[in-house]
Amino acid sequence: MEHRPETADVIREYGAAYRQRYRTSSEQRRVLNDLAQCRTAALGGHLKRCESCGHEVPVYNSCRNRHCPKCQAAARARWLEARQQELLDVEYFHVVFTLPHELAPLALQNRRTVYGMLFRAASQTLLTLGRDPDHLGAELACLAVLHTWGQNLHHHPHLHCVVPGGGLSLDGERWVSCRDGFFLPVRLLSRLFRGKFLAELQRAWERQKLRFRGPLQDLEHPKVWEGFLESLRTKHWVVYAKPPFGGPAQVLKYLARYTHRVAISNQRLLSLQGGKLTFRYKDYAHESVSRTMTLDAVEFLRRFLFHVLPNGFMRIRYYGFLANRHRAEKLEYIRFLLSSETASKQHSPSVAPPEPTTTDVSGTDKPELCPQCKKGRLVLVTRFHFPRRRTWHTASVDSS
Repeated sequence: MEHRPETADVIREYGAAYRQRYRTSSEQRRVLNDLAQCRTAALGGHLKRCESCGHEVPVYNSCRNRHCPKCQAAARARWLEARQQELLDVEYFHVVFTLPHELAPLALQNRRTVYGMLFRAASQTLLTLGRDPDHLGAELACLAVLHTWGQNLHHHPHLHCVVPGGGLSLDGERWVSCRDGFFLPVRLLSRLFRGKFLAELQRAWERQKLRFRGPLQDLEHPKVWEGFLESLRTKHWVVYAKPPFGGPAQVLKYLARYTHRVAISNQRLLSLQGGKLTFRYKDYAHESVSRTMTLDAVEFLRRFLFHVLPNGFMRIRYYGFLANRHRAEKLEYIRFLLSSETASKQHSPSVAPPEPTTTDVSGTDKPELCPQCKKGRLVLVTRFHFPRRRTWHTASVDSS
């Protein structure tokens, strides 16, 4: 059976060539190191043995890097389990805020600053329009997830927002529901989002919080900068409100797909031959037709590393009554307002998060069947020595 490549294979084989050709940040170097060593003896592990036939299976530890395609299933399941108790028995909406492609190069040079602006502008847009008495007149909430990629791995910053279909009245005494199947006017969301983001961008420029390198250096000059902003002011900014999910069951299924994604999954990689990597992607410009793309392996790594986030940058955030400080108290109060008769049902949504699809690196996962005899259980025998994390060096990797 032909071996399907993984992102780690591309790094181990062509990472040296990439690092010789391009500068890397500390975050990108960490990602290259972690993914190259993930589930290898370099990170230690444990040995399992079948109780029936004695077959032994070594299980190597994962790197737990949030950009690693192999380490997200268990993290997603744990996160979803925690979210179960936060869901309300109301309609939920999905709103996507997208930055114009003209801003993508600026965002790449100022990831922390520009991505932070995207979160603030989108959340303030939702909360401001929600409070408007001409629309809902209530305190909304949202869970926002940052994605920075398109299917072809180009830089495409956008924010997925999951929003309950209603909010607390401004006096805090009742729940105000959205109209069935309708959230807020998309045109108003788009205009308000554009205005708030550009106001933040202008403040950052005035305070010299933005860096301009290479082709963007001219943006340091006031006239060039003003012309750049003016072109963005006259452009339509895409805000897309998808049809409502329905209740908690549909929301959990959605979150399972979106919250812990990385730029590309290993399942989409098809072949790695002669320095060329072929992968599957959906062409959303042509009715989501499935196509294949072949890239030079070094170019694939360049695009993959576009999407490495700054250290400590939170890509999942909460706003409104879901903000961390008072979340539990407000949710309990909202459930009381919604309906005391169905409180027990609302406290325990009837959908369980998906089970992890990878072995737990702690060795405490559920018993597994032996791959050899298919009858006995694999049990933990011993743990490997945990060596000091090794740095993946350019010189040690074959780039031929």
